[in-house]
Amino acid sequence: MESRKLALEEASGATIELTKVCVRDLTRERDWTPPPGCVLTDDRSEIVGNPDIDLVVEVAGGVTDAKEVVMGAIKAGQDVVTANKALIAAFMPEIEAALEDSDSQFGFEAAVMGGIPIIQAMQNDFVGDRIIRMQGIMNGCTNFMLTKMAATGCSYEDILGEAQELGYAEADPSLDVGGQDARSKLKILIKLAFGLPIEEDAISCHGITKITSTDFDYAKDMQGTIKLLGVAEIGNEDTKLSAYVCPAFVPSSATLANIGGATNALEIVSENLGSSLLVGQGAGRFPTANSCINDIVSCAAKTCRGKSGLTRPGACPDLTFDTDYEAGFYMRCNYKDGIGITRELGEVCEANGVSIFSMLQLPGVDAFVVITDKVKKSQMQAVVKSLATKDWVRDEPFMMPVVSEDQ
Repeated sequence: MESRKLALEEASGATIELTKVCVRDLTRERDWTPPPGCVLTDDRSEIVGNPDIDLVVEVAGGVTDAKEVVMGAIKAGQDVVTANKALIAAFMPEIEAALEDSDSQFGFEAAVMGGIPIIQAMQNDFVGDRIIRMQGIMNGCTNFMLTKMAATGCSYEDILGEAQELGYAEADPSLDVGGQDARSKLKILIKLAFGLPIEEDAISCHGITKITSTDFDYAKDMQGTIKLLGVAEIGNEDTKLSAYVCPAFVPSSATLANIGGATNALEIVSENLGSSLLVGQGAGRFPTANSCINDIVSCAAKTCRGKSGLTRPGACPDLTFDTDYEAGFYMRCNYKDGIGITRELGEVCEANGVSIFSMLQLPGVDAFVVITDKVKKSQMQAVVKSLATKDWVRDEPFMMPVVSEDQ
């Protein structure tokens, strides 16, 4: 920020000075030096509520302490910039209520997919449009892992170790590989795009831990790959919104199939613009810092939004949330030799109203794959639960939605 100080001040029309930085440990060595006039402290009360400080930037992470910082600053009338998606997802109604009673501006571009300007695009570029569907790769760690698994045929466990060595995955990677990190981002985007406040736990969420090299063999045979996607879309009835985070089969012809490594991407489908794609670095210190700095400039220029920033103008408040989304599904079933397997499979699918589109069996693989026509998630779950009780099934079948060619 200091290296771009003159440009930032010219863009904002204001003087921007970094005066205090609150850290947890003052004795820790750091790879940066505070600029002249900036003081390090371990007491956040020197910043939050300080009448000489106009804006507070929260990038500490966590929820409890961060909530006290953000809420305290808003109540004191200070502008706030945060990169904390977990905080916003967990306490969005409280943050909105505090902003309602305050003149504070609230910038959170860095909270969703790092350096990609998704929040700005949602707030400003779709005002005259109606968003119908969003789908995206919202977690760099899992995209790196799935890209490597597809390219090398290595197991989930081997690639997780590599991701941890390279710094893409934390020592405890559960929030990334379990899908919860992507779900927090999706909840924020749903509120912003559709104006619909929903509980985070209501969004169906499945991670990548059950994906095997066999799944990638079948995906390749089907001319596609596997991505962890966050999806939200208005259904055919035009009154219901469904959303989920889970692995999905993506055909090679789809743009998202070709987003590799730790890159993030969000595809927005709207009535006027059709398909729009935002791609970039979704995490890391510099992409995150870039988004924070842009929000600081917006606040200094008095163009950053307060409460209204959490819901896009022209959103769809009359929508209801449907937890039982509809899709075509991929189901892998690890089996033991037996008689009447195909017959029993057909009976279970028929009993649950599931129509089989195709059935695949690779040579030398003790697992077959079923692709279904579009059905409700609950119907597929019933099929999986029933098949898991069969003597010829080794373990619970694995299922994931199939992204169609026209999505």
